[in-house]
Amino acid sequence: MKSEALKNTRLVAALLAAGAIGGAGVSALNAVHSAATAAVPPPAVVAGTAASAPMALPDFSQITERYGPAVVNISVTGTTKVRNDSPLAQGDEDDGAPSSGDPFFEFFKRFQQGPGGPGGRGQQEMPTRGQGSGFIVSADGIILTNAHVVKDAKEVSVKLTDRREFRAKVLGADPKTDVAVLRIEAKNLPVVTLGKISELKVGEWVLAIGSPFGFENTVTAGVVSAKGRSLPDDSAVPFIQTDVAVNPGNSGGPLFNARGEVVGINSQIYTRSGGYQGVSFAIPIDVAAKIKNQIVATGKVEHARLGVAVQEVNQAFADSFRLDKPEGALISSVEKGGPADKAGLQSGDVIRNVNGQPIVSSGDLPALIGLLAPGDTLKLDIWRQGSAKEITAKLGSANEKTAQAAVKKDGPSQGKLGLALRPLQPDEKQEAGVDNGLVVQQASGPAALAGVQAGDVLISINGVPVKSIDQVRATVAKAEKSVALLIQRGDSKIFVPVNFG
Repeated sequence: MKSEALKNTRLVAALLAAGAIGGAGVSALNAVHSAATAAVPPPAVVAGTAASAPMALPDFSQITERYGPAVVNISVTGTTKVRNDSPLAQGDEDDGAPSSGDPFFEFFKRFQQGPGGPGGRGQQEMPTRGQGSGFIVSADGIILTNAHVVKDAKEVSVKLTDRREFRAKVLGADPKTDVAVLRIEAKNLPVVTLGKISELKVGEWVLAIGSPFGFENTVTAGVVSAKGRSLPDDSAVPFIQTDVAVNPGNSGGPLFNARGEVVGINSQIYTRSGGYQGVSFAIPIDVAAKIKNQIVATGKVEHARLGVAVQEVNQAFADSFRLDKPEGALISSVEKGGPADKAGLQSGDVIRNVNGQPIVSSGDLPALIGLLAPGDTLKLDIWRQGSAKEITAKLGSANEKTAQAAVKKDGPSQGKLGLALRPLQPDEKQEAGVDNGLVVQQASGPAALAGVQAGDVLISINGVPVKSIDQVRATVAKAEKSVALLIQRGDSKIFVPVNFG
């Protein structure tokens, strides 16, 4: 089966924003601990009979009663751009898609067109209405929600459980983490208590409160399915995965643990139907807290940047790089002039530890860096060409403009690897922005099965820069099971494991 390693992967099903009922976006998350709240009594436990093993079943009624009033319904009005030939722009509801006056307009628009929607000509602005959820973290009116809930909103309204409504001001929003911070002019409001992600365990009971499909103060429950999930949405958020029922309108609402502490903000779902299918994702509250604190203090958010692209280390890569186990973040490319480049990091390096914290999955790296600030120093334990090495790097700011390499252009010789190669010409090197490399003239056998194509540029093999066909031939001859090829195609570089053992 042909590998998809060289393709821009997407989830087969759309990752729909859980609160995408309307044309809403997100403001930065506010993570404030409230000293005024007390701990919820332990949930009731229903013991099993003598003939059966005891089973603890949580009673979420106490959490709902105590902290439910701190969960709010958010309504937004704004505009969105649609194609003139779209039935949405024409108000045609024959295909089941509602018109712009319907609260489900944006949800159906995203479902039909995908999260980004088609760009291009012939667009017009249409009024939109949207709904989402949020929760109060400060008695003086600070509210956390998702950035996509309030995106492009011209007016934001917050409704409390006591039916009072307030006009809200968006203090700030951070699309990168999908966190937003709102403020309403009110005093002595009910607030939630924030928990610690470090204490959250996989398999632990969790509870969501929100407004799915506009049904306010809806309670759903489940368990933590996984922690530290990376999603293919260009986000650095280490998501909490749960099986809690989350649907459009739940976005921005709190995810509670069984102690009544908020551990996350419900944000996305994995779906083939547009609705809940058992997999939902929440933004960890510590990430939200960091964003909220920046927004409240400065009105903006600044993210740290290392300047590398990384990918997973699978068993084939571990064999190729002589690693004892398939763990770490494999650097596929280094941004020229960026912090990693200045620190001496190279393509082919495997980052295994950062500041004493192990990097098991490649997603652990951006998640860790996401909690740091520009200017922070990292001590990196890396694996380079068969040996361990320590490198110190100083993080830059994601807002900085950095120079990037221009990349353009697309046995050996049908041997064990299945590649026919030739040296790059001087003009091709300049056009591709590389000093060394070989052009793939033809791919067959193991290399073709791995996804290598004619026109690709082979940059390195097993982390060592490629300078000649003989070098590639010799490396492949010594390899027992696989080799790792760094391939450049178009504007991207990626390591491809080629198995031939």
